[in-house]
Amino acid sequence: MTEAAELPPAPEQAREVFGDRFDDAVRYAELLAEAGVQRGLIGPREVPRLWERHLLNCAVLSEAVPEGVTVCDVGSGAGLPGIPLALVREDLNITLLEPLLRRTNFLTEVVELLGLDHVTVVRGRAEEVLGKLQPVHVVTARAVAPLDRLAAWGIPLLRPYGEMLALKGDTAEEELKASATALSKLGAVETSILHVGEGIVDPMSTVVRVEVGESPGGVRFAAKRAKAARTGRARRRR
Repeated sequence: MTEAAELPPAPEQAREVFGDRFDDAVRYAELLAEAGVQRGLIGPREVPRLWERHLLNCAVLSEAVPEGVTVCDVGSGAGLPGIPLALVREDLNITLLEPLLRRTNFLTEVVELLGLDHVTVVRGRAEEVLGKLQPVHVVTARAVAPLDRLAAWGIPLLRPYGEMLALKGDTAEEELKASATALSKLGAVETSILHVGEGIVDPMSTVVRVEVGESPGGVRFAAKRAKAARTGRARRRR
């Protein structure tokens, strides 16, 4: 068994980013370094770089998220980027979507411990909750899958004219080019690459933004959503 490394002190940038929620951010970092490693949610080698590579890298995504919107963090895992985003943006209504029980248990514990009343944990896969969750303005994701596969999961959860924000690394431009046809079929009308976190993280966080039109997910998913809505209405009438 690999011995977990020690969590370094929070950098000064963390105080600036998390503000009044700084103490909660520290507690979350401690939970990731302890229970997160013990439960296999993050690797022990990630502990020394939890602040720069994970918490701050995710928190600066808030620069790209509009005010007061609904957000679904797909494949939330240990809560990245959903939890850091929730800590800096209490104006958002965030759903952490994760299929694995041990991860949703951890997420539920974190949400309760930190008093994140604007965050809901849902266990399930994106394709399973289609039509059950209310469509959202923004879908977020980080290191879940290649962009084309991630888009197939996330875009159908959007409301018309919503957007997917995917934290990516150096391959962002290549993935975006390779996924162009798939994104178009899913209803994407505009794509771009953003760099956020200037002066906070180095290098800055890279975000792929995919904006959709009136049919998120394309024709096939529009039919799925309509069927799910009809089923839901029928159940409510019983």
